[in-house]
Amino acid sequence: MSPEEQARVYAAIPGVVTDAEMSPPEGDRHFLPKVRALDTLKGHFGRERRRVYLACELPVYYPDERRFAPDLLVVLDAESHVRDKWMVSAEGKGLDVVFEVHVGGPRKKDAVSNVARYARLRIPEYFIYDGGRQTLWGYRLASSKAGKYVPIKPVDGRLPSKRLGLEIQAEGDRLRFYENNVQIPESAELIDQLHKLTEGLQRRAKKRVRSLKKEARLREDAQQRLAEETRQRQEESRRREVAERQLKQLKAEVARLKARESSPAPRR
Repeated sequence: MSPEEQARVYAAIPGVVTDAEMSPPEGDRHFLPKVRALDTLKGHFGRERRRVYLACELPVYYPDERRFAPDLLVVLDAESHVRDKWMVSAEGKGLDVVFEVHVGGPRKKDAVSNVARYARLRIPEYFIYDGGRQTLWGYRLASSKAGKYVPIKPVDGRLPSKRLGLEIQAEGDRLRFYENNVQIPESAELIDQLHKLTEGLQRRAKKRVRSLKKEARLREDAQQRLAEETRQRQEESRRREVAERQLKQLKAEVARLKARESSPAPRR
């Protein structure tokens, strides 16, 4: 087909999954873990400036396969623009990592059927987070040509993902991601850290302003004291000059009177 015909075929393929194809809705315990994981990974790869496409519940089409919509999918080295579906033949590559969240009901779909299916599709890694048990399982293809998964063994309590370059751990009601034993924060946590940092900076800034105002008042008081001392010295100097003039005048008057008394009396 020509590129134009391929584009028309791609546009005609549905970008939604029917209710019959989806698991029953499971509420916040199903929704929150995957969107938190999506948020964490988007933030991490964005800061790393890596080309990674992530999506939740996106319809995925593999050739000659029934479509499916994983809870969370990751495709490395792919542009992160808005999509309605992921069509392998059009995109030129398949998924790299898939996450499924299980909360209640039968586990066969996620823990058995998907394990076999995603391995057959040669999706390199697959992780299952069991929200009810708050546990995590991981699977990996032994090689790029293998059609069967092998379990990922935990290292220090975490499952290493070779594709993501991260370690993953179930912690309470969420998935946590680590890089070199350093936890990658969620956006809300980063915002909270930023808020606390901003509050700290504001407190220090206010304290500095108060300190500067106090220093300014002290300088102003010192200047006023210096001005008062200067005025007093000038006043004392003026009074001393006046006193010296008066003393000089007095001495002159005394000398004049003495001279007058010592002069001989005039003859009559």
